[in-house]
Amino acid sequence: MINELLLAASLVVIFGMTLVAYRLFGKTGLYCMTAIATILANIEVLIMVDAFGMEQTLGNVLFAVTFVITDILSECEGKKAANKAVFIGVFSSVLFLAISQSWLLYQPAASDWVSPSIHTVFASTPRLLFASFSVYVISQLMDVWLYHKWWEITDKKFHNHRRFLWLRNNGSTLISQLINTVLFNVFAFYGTYDTPTLLSIIWAGYLIYVVTALLDTPVVYAARWLHDKGLTKRDAPAEN
Repeated sequence: MINELLLAASLVVIFGMTLVAYRLFGKTGLYCMTAIATILANIEVLIMVDAFGMEQTLGNVLFAVTFVITDILSECEGKKAANKAVFIGVFSSVLFLAISQSWLLYQPAASDWVSPSIHTVFASTPRLLFASFSVYVISQLMDVWLYHKWWEITDKKFHNHRRFLWLRNNGSTLISQLINTVLFNVFAFYGTYDTPTLLSIIWAGYLIYVVTALLDTPVVYAARWLHDKGLTKRDAPAEN
């Protein structure tokens, strides 16, 4: 039961901090959350846990929040800002990969005790990060495109730019998350786990994303409310 409680608590904290970041720092706060989430998720994805009767990677929640961020940016700041968050996530992943792999090249001192653990963790990181990098770009850009496509369809049909936020949010996230879950787990874990385990991981991961997609809808509504009320920090005009 401890794993389930920890996952639920982490979801509340991460979603909550996303709103706090948007409230205090505006778009910049969400960009920072994207960088933090992508780096930490690429580490957490190495950890397997049993929760809710399924075996799953611990990085699911942090990967999920990046989709919440692009939906908030799409809704409140526009498509350009959402795509910028995607490329910030890509840049963060590439930089993390380069730096973490450089650690493995150093000759440890005689007194060093942490290098064996670092090697154990990060020696397997390149394959995971390459899978994450490739799938992240595809699924996130798909998420942004779908969000605005749903927006275009509902706006054209109902002539109301603000209606059906729940449809834009869930319709884009659930499809892009399915692509993300299947491609990432196949690229990252094929040959590492047997087929039944791999299918279990894919199913568990997508189920988590379905739940988080449904739970993140109030977060996107709250972010839009903060934006509409002028409670989020706006970018200052450039100085001459």
